[in-house]
Order: sequence, then C-alpha cells, then structure tokens
Amino acid sequence: MLALVFLGLLATTDAYIWPSPKLDALESLRFDLDRHSFASLLKPCDLFISDGSNSGRSNAADWIRNAYHDMATYNNADGSGGMDGSIRFAEEQSRAENAGDGFKNTAKVLFQEANRYISVADAFAIGAIMAIENCGGPDIAFRGGRVDAAVANSPGVPEPEQDLDSHIASFARQGFTPTEMISLVACGHTFGGVQRDPFPDIVPEVNDANNTESVLHFDTTNVHFDNNVATEYISGTTQNPLVVGFNDTTNSDKRIFGSDGNVTMRSFANDPTLYASTCAELFARMLDTVPKGVQLTEVIVPLPVKPDGVLFSLDGDTLKLSGQLRIWNTTNGSRTVRLLWDDRVGGANNFTLFSLKVNNNAPRTPAAWYLFAPTPPRTSFIPLDPVAGMTTMRFSVDGMLEDQGGVGFAVDDRVVFSESSCRTSASSTNLAARYDVAPFNSQVRNGVNPTRVYLEEDTFNDVPLSVVIETDIPPPTQPIVPNPAYKIWSVEVSVNLTNPNDIIKYSIGAEINGVKITDNGKHILTDLPLCPGVSS
Repeated sequence: MLALVFLGLLATTDAYIWPSPKLDALESLRFDLDRHSFASLLKPCDLFISDGSNSGRSNAADWIRNAYHDMATYNNADGSGGMDGSIRFAEEQSRAENAGDGFKNTAKVLFQEANRYISVADAFAIGAIMAIENCGGPDIAFRGGRVDAAVANSPGVPEPEQDLDSHIASFARQGFTPTEMISLVACGHTFGGVQRDPFPDIVPEVNDANNTESVLHFDTTNVHFDNNVATEYISGTTQNPLVVGFNDTTNSDKRIFGSDGNVTMRSFANDPTLYASTCAELFARMLDTVPKGVQLTEVIVPLPVKPDGVLFSLDGDTLKLSGQLRIWNTTNGSRTVRLLWDDRVGGANNFTLFSLKVNNNAPRTPAAWYLFAPTPPRTSFIPLDPVAGMTTMRFSVDGMLEDQGGVGFAVDDRVVFSESSCRTSASSTNLAARYDVAPFNSQVRNGVNPTRVYLEEDTFNDVPLSVVIETDIPPPTQPIVPNPAYKIWSVEVSVNLTNPNDIIKYSIGAEINGVKITDNGKHILTDLPLCPGVSS
C-alpha cells in the first residue's frame, strides 16, 4: 500500500476538470508547443514561411496582423463581425483593406490546427498569442470557444490613407477608446512593417539582399516585443513608414500617435513595464472581441497534471491502455510517477510510468512527459484484464497524490477500437479497410448496451466549416467474441484518395443510454495491417 500525500504542483484555482475534450484540445494547442508543428515557425522569430529569414517579413508579424484584421470588422452597435475566422475567406482577402498575402499564408498554417474542438478563429487567436509570447512579449490570457463565420463579414479594417476622425470612428466601432486606439496600434507595431508589393505608394524599392520583399519596419527590433516603437518615435529617430513616410497622406501612425499630444506614446517610451501590461490587456481584449451570442470559456490555464492521448484498444484477450502524462512547469524528468486506478470489479491497481522526455526548450512552457509503459519500455501500452477494465485514474508523483481534488481522472472503456481491424486492399489510392469496434458485452457488464456504434471522421465542408461525418456500424447478427468482456462489430470503408497527402483517420463513437461518447482516437487507415489473405 502506497503512502500518499496530496501534491499541488501548481495552484489549480481556475483549472478545469479532465476530461473535457474541447478544453483539453484548446489547452494543448495553447501550451504544448512541442506537440504542434506551427510553433516551430516562430523559431527564430524572424523566420518567414516563404523565404527563410531574408525576406524582411516574419510569420510572427503576419499572425498578429491576421488576428487584428479578423477582429476589426466588429460592430459593437449590432454585435456583428469580430474574431470569427472570416479573414480566411477570399472575399475578405481581396479587399484593399486586407492587402497582401499574409492572411493567406497565415491560414495555410493555422487552419491545419482546426477541428471539431478548435475553431479556425481559436487557432488564429492562439497563433497571435504564440507570436507575441515566443518573441519576447507578455503573457496573454486566452479564452476559447470562438465560432467560425460561414460568410465574409462587412468591410471595416482601418486603412493608412484615412484621416484621424475615420480611424477614431473605426476603433470606436470595434470597442476601443481613442487612447486605446493609440495603444493597440503601438502594441501591434512592435512587430513587422509595411511591404512594398501591396503598398507601393508607401514603400520604395529597398534593394537589400537581406530584405528581398522590400519591407520598411516599424522599429529597429521588428521581430521582438519591446517598447522601441515608442522610444524611437519620441526620440525622433523612428523610421516607421507610417510616421516618416514620403507620402504624408498614408502616415497614419503619425496622426494616431500624436492625437493626444504624444501623452500615451511618451508614457510607453518612459515605462516598458507599462507598455507590456497595456499590450497584454489590449491584445486579450482584441482576441476576445467576438460576435454577439458567442460565449467564450473562462481563461484557460494549464493543468498541473494532465493525461494526454489516453486510448483503449482490444488485442484478443488483452485490453491495452496507451497514453502519456504531462507534469506542468517542471524540467525534472526523473520523478517516480505511478498510475493508480480503480477497475470495474472492485480492484485497486498501480503501475510505474516511463519517463519519456522533458520539454525545456520553451522557457514559458516547461513540462515533463511520462509514457503509459513499463520502465524500460518493453511495450508502448499497459496491459489490462478486459473484464476488470478501468474506471478512474490517479497519479502518484514521488509519493504524492494527484487526483483533481479527489474526483480522479475518469476514463471510459465501454466501446473500444479492436486491433483486428485491417486493410482489405493494398492499393495506396483506392483505400479500403475493415474497422472492428468492440462494445462491452452487456451480459457481463450491466447497463452497457449501445444503441449506436459508429466511426467518426473529422473533416471540413465546402464553406469551410468543421464537421464530423458519422458512419454507422451495424450490430452483427452473430458477433465475434474474442473474450468474455467484448463483442466485435465491423464495418467496411473505402476511400478514393485524390490527394496523396491526405490522411484518412477515424475515431470511435457510440450512443449509450442516450449519451454520445467518443474515444477521440486517430485510427489512421493506412496504418492498419493488411487483412489475412490480402497480398501487398
């Protein structure tokens, strides 16, 4: 019997209770930088997706500009517009107010992170936050739950040739005061600059091998968050093309910054802490400006201890449990971590997890990861008795208990993927497979009698909006019974693959007692073995 003491690795005042599929996905995208490839496009901060670091442009600047332009259509009079991903539509990108290819480039990267739980707008918001934070900026509070627009919004992004009154009116429509207008522009313009191609009336040809797209930057540290945009402006040394540009009609920053007699900009120049805190508040407000009726989550904070990728699968007489455990805010990967669990026959069990790695290359998001596997890892799973299964997990970290304040970490083994699934064709384009799914045998476990079992495919419709396509798995007339606990249901699927880069994957869903459940797995069709008798 282990002697356990409650361990609070981090205060969990505002943390949610795991599992919560939507919050789990949002929290991971926000904080698990090593799990999402888009974060690598901010290392280093002068990296640009199309031309390395020699273009004069940066992904960071594009992602921040993308978020503001998505939000800037907001109309606080009727609640329309705002941060809803509508900047992804060609109709909006074709407008003069959205000149340049930065929006297309941003969508190309961040759209890949969207799914049933993460809207495109949420991905855009997180992309902007990552750009700010990873490049020297303050921590930005993030709320999730933005809803993607189905059509383009009305125009409304301020343009540099407009006069001061027009800019004040535009920002007021978005919900910002004149002082906040000055501040938000100064905050955004610590990154990036103005590119010649979309703005030839503002930027001349630069003719610099290290600035191949002829970008005049807002300050001398244009890929790093700092108050130089203010200090250089106040000192009179700025080269900001919207302050000292050759075309005074488009010197919009000059008009905006000076609209209060330089009071705000001087305060930022004199106090970098004030600048950073103001920017943190205004960036968060900008990202939280959403259409009327959209309810955002509370601010999402990282769970101190979080299971990840937890999945059950059936392999004959063995129920396999795979997954990982993340311990937040630590670079210590040598702790003794034990998985403790209750099963369905009244047993209590424990298993020592394998220390997988420590993510310490992002100072703000350090974490230690442990694999649900033996030490050393002879397998990549924990074997379970199918009849006993599992109901609730807890964890012991160096002898101290983590159980979400006593509720534990609930898991669901009632309907699982069967590893007897296999491909019925060896073709790499005309894909075909048999997916086997194993609901628990209702004769063994009372109350488990699914009315539906189905495959789920996360995809996008033509809008595009995230949709989940369900493929029903018919109940078998004479089911295969691999062990006393489960019965096998099967369905044939076929896909004509037109894009060789597409990955066809399914999760397992079911309805039990009127409630839908999902394993949130990613059972990739091409990873399945060939069925017996199918030649390669």
